[in-house]
This record gives sequence, C-alpha cells and structure tokens, in this order.
Amino acid sequence: MMDQRHMTNVSSPMPIRADTVGSLLRPDGLHAARRRFELGEIDAAALHEIEDQAIADVIAYQEGIGLPVVTDGEFRRENWWIDFVRKLEGVEIVAGGGTAFATNEAPRYVPKSVRVSGQVGAAGPILVDDFRFVRKNAKSIAKIAVPSPTRLHFHGGRKSVSTEVYPDIEAFFADVAAVYRREIAALEAAGCRYIQIDDPLLSYFLDPHLRAEIVADGDDPDTRLRRYIRLINDCIAERSAATTIGIHICRGNARSTWLAEGTYEGLADTCFALLNVDRFLLEYDDERSGSFAPLRFMPKGKQVVLGLVTTKHARLEDKDALKRRLDEAARLIDPSFLALSPQCGFASVVEGNLITEADQRAKLALVVQTAREYWGAA
Repeated sequence: MMDQRHMTNVSSPMPIRADTVGSLLRPDGLHAARRRFELGEIDAAALHEIEDQAIADVIAYQEGIGLPVVTDGEFRRENWWIDFVRKLEGVEIVAGGGTAFATNEAPRYVPKSVRVSGQVGAAGPILVDDFRFVRKNAKSIAKIAVPSPTRLHFHGGRKSVSTEVYPDIEAFFADVAAVYRREIAALEAAGCRYIQIDDPLLSYFLDPHLRAEIVADGDDPDTRLRRYIRLINDCIAERSAATTIGIHICRGNARSTWLAEGTYEGLADTCFALLNVDRFLLEYDDERSGSFAPLRFMPKGKQVVLGLVTTKHARLEDKDALKRRLDEAARLIDPSFLALSPQCGFASVVEGNLITEADQRAKLALVVQTAREYWGAA
C-alpha cells in the first residue's frame, strides 16, 4: 500500500491512477468493414459510420471496466502514426529499410519510413474531429494520442529531408514544431486537456543496432537525441497550463513483437531530466525494461505511469506482485505521482497483438483493480 512517509508538499497531479496507452483490439466487424472498403464495396462515409459505432461501443467498454480515462481505441487508424503523418503536407510514406521487429515469423515486420519532399505543413487540424467524437460519447476524461514529431526524421535523418526544400535542417525542425503547436492549440480549443505524445523512437537510442543506423546516417546519436528533445519541447511550448502533456516511451510494439532493447538508464539524464512534459508513460513489463533505478533522474513533480501489465501475451500478472513493484518504484518517486497502465497499446498496428479481447479486458480490469486497492481510487 502507499506509504505516507513518501508524501511531499508538491501539489497533487492529474487524478488518474489507472491509465491506458490508447490503442485497442479492433472488433471483427470493423476489420470486415475495412476489407470491404479496400475492395470498393462500401464508401468512406459508410466506413466512417461503422467506425463511429465501434468507437462509441469501445468508449462504453472502457468506462464499464472502470477506466477514468478513455480513448477511441485508435479505431480510425492504420497504425499509431501513419494516418496522422499522411495528412501532413510535404511528406511521403515509403517502404522501410531499417531494423525489423524481433520475431521468428517471416516476413519480419519492418516499420515504414517518412520522406520529406516539400515544405512541412497542415491544411488544418488533423485529430480534432476524432477527439470531439470521443468527448461527445464519454463521461470519463477523453485522451488523444499524437505521434511524435521525431517520426518525421529518425529513419534516415538528414537524408530523409530534401536539401532543396530545406537546405537548413533547422528550418525543417521549425516548420514541424509550428504544425504541432497549431494542432495542440486546436485540440485545446475543442476541450482536450490530456494529450499523449507517442514516441517509441526515443528508446531506439538505447539499442546499439539502432544507434549504429544513426551513425550510418552521418549523425552522432547523443547529439540527435538532444535535438529531438528540443524539438518536442518546441512543439509543446505554447500549451495551456490546464493541459496535461504525456509522453509514452516504449521499445516498439507490433503483433506482440518489439524493436529496441536497453534499460532507460541511457535516456534518463536527458529525456527524463529535459523533456518539458507532465506525465511519462514508461514500459516496464519485462526484463528488457531493466530496473527502476533510472527513475532517480525524474524531476520532482513529474507524473510517472508504470507500464507493468504487458499487452504482448495473455498471461495475467499477479496483483500482489504489481503492488510490490509499485512499492519498489515508490522508493524513488513520491507514490502520489505514480500511476499504473499496460506497457503499450493492444493494437499499435491495425492487426493487433496476439491476444484475445477477453485477455485485453482482463488486463485492463487488473490495472483498474490494482490502482483502486493501491491508491484507493483509479
């Protein structure tokens, strides 16, 4: 249980103890509708109507489990980042050529990449309509997840950005930050007060193979990491004080596989210390995550959501073991600033992880039950 000796005089954080990263397994009916759309059997309007009903249902599903924060399950998305980036001006989605996800299956999953061929911009807000639909149908706090701006640059670095359009790479970073500031402002104007930036790419700086890719691009990994931190901070610099900005840092998640290895030790003194976000959602579900020791670098007053419940397999975690791990983390972080969640989404790609809907429900219910018993509320 939470030890009162760890309490501080810091003001209370957002009262969410049981969080969710965002993506959920798509129902069979939605998969079928997407196939029919791809075959030309239904139009975009018909697909959108089916998505609306599926999202309304999944909001009720999350609230029925007792989650205090809900999402649309990312049911309108192909995966966690492509749909957003595809709507930006000046970018192309291209076949990936980097490191594949760890799996024995063939072919191995290789994430797609981004090529910047024009000036980066956006014709208007991208996620506002999605948020409004969730807010209209939800009684709980509605959260929206935005892919990190680092996704526009990581695979290829300078080589992925046109030197004709951007002879000065800093002009590229400035345009990207401006797009994100406008998007966040539009979400806030629509009433959004919890925005999550998804950035598994920050964990890539932990992995020697992925660091080698950065060197092959002609960059120093540590220099690039610090530039990315500045970029993210620039993107959120104008957000309202009433808005909570979270950042989710995992090691990749697609069809129950992963991409990067390494503890957070290699990021802690930069990302934890320098990112101007309010809430860190961190992956801590297996041995690849390492110990909680890197949390010693977390600035006082930051909210830390521990992803102790895995979405990668069906085996259900032991509730008492989760509480012991929370106690362990509470030696480093005031427990009033801790929360619990799955380590990642259940369907970062549309096909989803290799678990069932019943497994998903049991995992989310466990998060809620553990939070209620540990903190007295979810």
